[in-house]
Amino acid sequence: MSEIFALDEISVHFSLGGRGLFGGKARTLRAVEKVSLEIADGETLALVGESGSGKSTLGNVVAGLQVPTSGTLRFRGKSMDADIWKAARRDIQMVFQDPFSALDPRMPVSAIIAEPLLIQGTASAAERHARAADLVRQVGLPLDALNRYPHEFSGGQRQRIAIARALAPDPALIVADEPLSALDVSIQSQLLNLMKELQERRKLAYLFISHDLAVVNHLVDRVAVLYLGRLIEVAPRAELFATPSHPYTQALLAAVPRIGRRRARGGSVIKGEMPSPLAPPPGCVFHPRCPKAQAICRTEPPVLEAAPGRPTQRAACHFKD
Repeated sequence: MSEIFALDEISVHFSLGGRGLFGGKARTLRAVEKVSLEIADGETLALVGESGSGKSTLGNVVAGLQVPTSGTLRFRGKSMDADIWKAARRDIQMVFQDPFSALDPRMPVSAIIAEPLLIQGTASAAERHARAADLVRQVGLPLDALNRYPHEFSGGQRQRIAIARALAPDPALIVADEPLSALDVSIQSQLLNLMKELQERRKLAYLFISHDLAVVNHLVDRVAVLYLGRLIEVAPRAELFATPSHPYTQALLAAVPRIGRRRARGGSVIKGEMPSPLAPPPGCVFHPRCPKAQAICRTEPPVLEAAPGRPTQRAACHFKD
């Protein structure tokens, strides 16, 4: 598969500025630090990690909603400049976490779905209406939904509307930021099946951001694990779930609930809190919580390298499995 989007050494820092009421130096929040990833045509890549790991920030970078502090972005092999971004606006769309706040309550569904085409000026009013009618059927809603408003729908139906809006410009890549987390489990399953069906039909690529590893295991091709804004493991889904290499990944998988079964082999539940991105620990940022931490972990940042005997699985750990 060919590369559709790539990030090379991407960092996102936020300056908190000012000395404040009690003085002190300006501080910098390091939300993402030197992350390199690629997404292939038709692939689903998951970003996973605890809250505060930088998943949504990185997703916003890919969607063009956040300008990185440093690093290089590529779209279809070309470095992103103003002209490339203009072309990519159509090909990269986003589905947000909360369907209740992602839709304008003042607009009917037909206008919501067709809005990307209106903004891009790529279709007449009749074409926009026809496109909205086609998409509302594709996402499993009745045709009369077009004349109704968001408050008339359930959470799952609203997310279907949001997916239809993302599909309107016929994108190649959709950034889905926790698209199922605000919904009931039964509705999550329906939308997961819908996303898979749409991907197969349209050859879509997804950047799927989630904290739910059970969902990730049913949808994605590869998994990238973030911790405190750093990429600490990336691997094909089957390899990562069968043989997690990094202690943090092992702990995440060990914490996944399993009805009638013991916890996953290897790893232990993570103890303590994630450090502040305002003051990340030296060396390996995971070392304050890592059961394998030794002296080198406190001083030397590990490099993302292949796991032993598994060249397609890379982990940033001095003592990777």
